[in-house]
Amino acid sequence: MVLYIMETYLKDIERKIKSEINLEEIKIIDNSHRHKNHKSFQKNKLHLILEIKSKYLSGLKRLDAERLLISTIKNDFEKKIHALEVRLKHPSD
Repeated sequence: MVLYIMETYLKDIERKIKSEINLEEIKIIDNSHRHKNHKSFQKNKLHLILEIKSKYLSGLKRLDAERLLISTIKNDFEKKIHALEVRLKHPSD
């Protein structure tokens, strides 16, 4: 049940990003398990990796692209996401 809820939540994040940003491919990875022993770890907050191929985002400065992504999921960031690693790839990669 917990796995289903997590998969549904990650699909919801994917849907939000796709609805706001032109991209070719997105992969969201829950990396929370690798942070369990960290001092700032919060059991109810996630550590996510976004792997995104986007010609549009590749045309922006990296900081602007990351700001756009974070603003798209701002509410999630405030409630359920502790850390976000963004891996931008050009569609030709």
